[in-house]
Amino acid sequence: MARGKIQIKRIENITNRQVTYSKRRNGLFKKANELTVLCDAKVSIIMLSSTGKLHEYISPSVTRKQLLDQYQKTLGVDIWNTHYERMQEQLKKLRDVNKNLRLEIRQRMGEHLNNLSFEELVNLDQDMDNALRVIRERKYKVIANQTETYKKKVRNVQEIHRNLLHELSLRERDPQYGLVVDDGGDYEQVIDHNQNRGTRMFALRLQQYGQSNLCSGGSDLTTYHLLE
Repeated sequence: MARGKIQIKRIENITNRQVTYSKRRNGLFKKANELTVLCDAKVSIIMLSSTGKLHEYISPSVTRKQLLDQYQKTLGVDIWNTHYERMQEQLKKLRDVNKNLRLEIRQRMGEHLNNLSFEELVNLDQDMDNALRVIRERKYKVIANQTETYKKKVRNVQEIHRNLLHELSLRERDPQYGLVVDDGGDYEQVIDHNQNRGTRMFALRLQQYGQSNLCSGGSDLTTYHLLE
């Protein structure tokens, strides 16, 4: 049964449109490859889908630049000339901007001031004052941050110093503070446990104060891990 003639018009369904585009694109590229092989032709195809996606085919025997150069030579046109002129204009603008920036830097360093008018000198003086103000504000902020950091370090050192003084005071009042002075049972048990585990530990007896602590029945032996 013969297939019906397909009416050539825009496909409204987006999914069907993309499927048709993909199938016919592959068929077109296949025909272009057949022309390249059978007829030794140089073929180039550039396609843009409705979504803006680029697809292209070019014969394996030629590069894109070679094909474009041959296209220009055949038609007698130069498609690169306009683009080159735009690039030259952009380069000139960038050079002018660079020259002005270098001159401004030299003027801020006190050089090349002879050709400046009174108004330009006043503006330069104001710009320098504004820049100096910003720099000083930043400097003072950095100094304040460093000062606050050092104050915190000093407070930490003072806290450590107070703790050490307190520890020393307790040791002076009780020479046995921080040491295990019992019959040795708990100490030996801790040492044996320490050796079996292969860790570095030491034992301290916490000083008990008050009758409630003495009658609590808890152990007065505390172990601490040593830092490696």
